[in-house]
Amino acid sequence: MMRFTTLIKHPADWMTGEGADNAIVLTSRIRLARNIAGIPFPGWAKKYQRAEALEQMRPAVEALSCMKDPFSHELDSLSSVQKQVMVERHLISREHAARGEGSAAVIERRQSVAIMINEEDHLRMQSIRPGLELSAAYEALAEVDDQLAEKLEYAFDPDLGYLTTCPTNLGTGMRASAMLHLPALVLSDQIGQVLQAVNKIGLAVRGIFGEGTESLGNLFQISNQSTLGESEETILRRLERVISQVALHERNARGKLVEDDPDMVCDKIGRAYGVLRNAWIIDSKEALNHLSLLRLGGDLGIFSDDTVRLCDELLMEIQPAHLQMHSGRKLAPEERDTIRAEIVRSRLQSLEAPDIRSINKTGGDNDSSPDLGIA
Repeated sequence: MMRFTTLIKHPADWMTGEGADNAIVLTSRIRLARNIAGIPFPGWAKKYQRAEALEQMRPAVEALSCMKDPFSHELDSLSSVQKQVMVERHLISREHAARGEGSAAVIERRQSVAIMINEEDHLRMQSIRPGLELSAAYEALAEVDDQLAEKLEYAFDPDLGYLTTCPTNLGTGMRASAMLHLPALVLSDQIGQVLQAVNKIGLAVRGIFGEGTESLGNLFQISNQSTLGESEETILRRLERVISQVALHERNARGKLVEDDPDMVCDKIGRAYGVLRNAWIIDSKEALNHLSLLRLGGDLGIFSDDTVRLCDELLMEIQPAHLQMHSGRKLAPEERDTIRAEIVRSRLQSLEAPDIRSINKTGGDNDSSPDLGIA
């Protein structure tokens, strides 16, 4: 089995965006909730029942065709920092990290497929892909789901579909989401209108770490809210259509900002570069917001081509638990802010000053009206 140090040594495939158009849509994620028939759901189960459920599910998960030499550990065998690193990498949820005996995580080597055992439901499976690839992420997870269904009897009702702890997951048990980088919509004060339009058509908008978290670094997660009464294909088609429209609005907003106020755009990106290259103390929020502007600069041609990937790696590396793992010890917030600044300065050392003359003035049709109707 893979060790924790091996798991975190390299960024996940989806994190680097290799071969994908991830300038606006960073990642696509599919999550399926499943429970085992005849066993109390984790929230109601006694400790021995959770342990029995784990004993039944874990071998089936480890035997999946995609799980070649996976990372497979019970959560109570991991330190709090190790668990938090996995939360920051979107491999387990904050709720799962808080659970102990009877819970486990099984993660494929490339970190594209991760399975939480005994979280809110017996099984929480997820598949992540770079860019807008919801269908590909779903197909990969459907295969995992089919293989597990051959070995485990799911709790299923002919009328209600898959039975889940939370009623909002009844039916398909599927949550599909995409992480979007929307700095131009924020800078042009259109983000409120766009997100309101998304909410109106029954989709949820959350922060970088999902439900109950704020948006940092101009990153927003858009997902389906209903799972009952519609097929997986219908949910995915609607979500892909809306996310494509939001991405188009962002692309057009970038073009319009560059056309209407290039000095403001260059000033904000230049200031972000100056702070990140020279700061000796910087907290998470400030660092993420400045990296967001550097990432925008990379897309607009102000920085070299690999800047977007560098920013994506840094977005993960400067998270609190990653900093503590890097340092090999628990850090006070003030120490984290100093080490974070040091890492950012070091990684950006070779990034040349912004070339304002290279700003890319092509942006689309500049129609930024938030019409997300899907009729």
